[in-house]
Amino acid sequence: MTGTTSTPATPGTTTRRKKVVVFDYGFGNVRSAERALARAGADVEITRDYDKAMNADGLLVPGVGAFDACMKGLTQARGHWIIDRRLSGGRPVMGICVGMQILFARGIEHGVETEGLDEWPGSVEPLQAGIVPHMGWNTVDAPEDSQLFAGLDADARYYFVHSYAVHDWTLEITNAAMREPLVTWSTHGKPFVSAVENGALWATQFHPEKSGDAGAQLLTNWIGTL
Repeated sequence: MTGTTSTPATPGTTTRRKKVVVFDYGFGNVRSAERALARAGADVEITRDYDKAMNADGLLVPGVGAFDACMKGLTQARGHWIIDRRLSGGRPVMGICVGMQILFARGIEHGVETEGLDEWPGSVEPLQAGIVPHMGWNTVDAPEDSQLFAGLDADARYYFVHSYAVHDWTLEITNAAMREPLVTWSTHGKPFVSAVENGALWATQFHPEKSGDAGAQLLTNWIGTL
């Protein structure tokens, strides 16, 4: 892993730490995310307060458990509306694990289909692998111009815990002025989407807050874009 460098501050000035809200809707390792973001240099708060979530430099949406339960919790906390409003204004949002999955159009668990936020088309479906859940360390295949994985070695490993994933990326860009999203893949049985960088919306299927130095660098990269 390559370290980061910073530009010295002008004498007599201070550099403001970026404010990141970890959205607390009842699903997610919010304390682990808080600690990891703070170590990466952010000013972090765990809250579901509307104004704080809207006005933060970055909003991180964690998620653990079932797709359906996470969507219900997010909706009850008005998180779906906050995410949509932030993205409409180009305000950064990052999803982690199920917090990434709910950004897709739908989740299918045990034959039951649940509507997601539909920021991206596609279905979250059971992993197609001999061993499920996918639990432990794995590598990723990131695009060369990825900002999220900048400074990270190609063989860096990240911590995954999941039984469902998106196996097909189906978003088509029809506007020539729009940049093609950067999609990162991993393999457990069949390849699946392990990260996406799409304008103000970024997400990872793995847990950067549990991924050691590589995860810390990744969060530092995200904070650096805020």
